[in-house]
Amino acid sequence: NILVNLSGKITQCDEAHFCFFTQGMTDYEIIASFFRDQNIEKSDAVHIEKKIAKKVANDGMPFLIRGNNGNGDTIAIPLKIKSSVFGILTSTIREETRCFSEKELYFLNLLVEKASFLTENLALYENIYENLFSTLYAFVETIEARDPYTKQHSANVSKYAMSIAKANGCSQDEIARLNVSGNLHDIGKIGIPDSILLKPGRLTDEEYEIIKKHPVIGSNIIGHFGMWTDEQSIIRHHHERFDGKGYPDGLKGEEIPLLARILAVADVYDALTTDRSYRRKMPEHVAVKIIRENAGSQFDPKIVNIFLKLQKEGEIKV
Repeated sequence: NILVNLSGKITQCDEAHFCFFTQGMTDYEIIASFFRDQNIEKSDAVHIEKKIAKKVANDGMPFLIRGNNGNGDTIAIPLKIKSSVFGILTSTIREETRCFSEKELYFLNLLVEKASFLTENLALYENIYENLFSTLYAFVETIEARDPYTKQHSANVSKYAMSIAKANGCSQDEIARLNVSGNLHDIGKIGIPDSILLKPGRLTDEEYEIIKKHPVIGSNIIGHFGMWTDEQSIIRHHHERFDGKGYPDGLKGEEIPLLARILAVADVYDALTTDRSYRRKMPEHVAVKIIRENAGSQFDPKIVNIFLKLQKEGEIKV
């Protein structure tokens, strides 16, 4: 959309389209359009012939087509990723009496080059992001493989937290941050000895102090990658308490990041309703009762109210 709208600003074109090639480069589909006359329908768009589109794709060079099917000029410029064409920007003048200048062709070609470069960088970034997340989540699965009682815990917590965040009116970006931090919130347990992590009985005070280090360890692991600052904070603070008696920093009330407050409720709900090495799972109504009773002390009351509503409506369930 940005590309076609900029085409309308820097040239005298009457319409511009971003055409995405279908599989096999045999045809294309218009996925974004600009019309200077807003009364024109997309169905009335000026299409370039398939053979011309294919030639632009094969040659990888911009084309200036003079007098296209009774219309004025059409410029067709390929967009590339790693020298492979994936789409074409077309800009058309509808009147035969007007034509594009060489300057406009130059500006459009420059615009497309920049757009291709940014698209390639974005694709590369997303690929790196996905690979990084997969690598880190493999650590989480390693932890869950060590402790069969916590299998799927991280995925469950992420799912519950995102449901609460959505009901709370959080943005898509915030929900995406919860997806990452929810799945990775216990990654710091990779630094906790099995003798403590898997202990069937009650932890000693010394052992509890060691287990309390996992949010900091997890936050530090995420911090080394330098790209998940908010997620790092959520992971560090998901064991803080609303009354300030949590760890690691003893934050209180709204000092605790909102998304960490949401994650805290989701984390405890799944922990209570699943088997652990030190106890059997609780019935759902008991877990809900515990969370309700701890609103204002352990949990943010507003977040608890949203959780209770979703649980009652069946949006959150074991």
